[in-house]
Amino acid sequence: MLKEFKQFLLRGNVVDLAVGVVVGAAFGTVVSALVADLLTPLIAAIARVPDFSGLSFTLNGAKFMYGHLINTLISFLLIATAVFFFVVKPMNLLVSRSHKEPPADPTTKKCPECISEIPLDAKRCKYCAQTV
Repeated sequence: MLKEFKQFLLRGNVVDLAVGVVVGAAFGTVVSALVADLLTPLIAAIARVPDFSGLSFTLNGAKFMYGHLINTLISFLLIATAVFFFVVKPMNLLVSRSHKEPPADPTTKKCPECISEIPLDAKRCKYCAQTV
């Protein structure tokens, strides 16, 4: 049973998943810091409101804290924007540059006599009647 457990742990997909989770968590902190330290102050400078969490209204004695929802939505949009422009777009560009289409198979060949382009299946050149 211990041997099977060791084999399970050392499978490629389990190790890949563990690495992905650790790198994803580290990347999440980087993106959160980018949003909190650079993008949110930029929005605060433009909107002149650094924090919306104090916004609320009361209805029949119940207090609705809609400012926290606004903060969370802005944070989500900024994180999604940062991930798209700093991760997705560069990765798509990198992948598109690395995957070049292989050249198409030729459909013609050159006649050895007159050097004209003729179909691959041709037995005679249509220009000089040379047997190919």
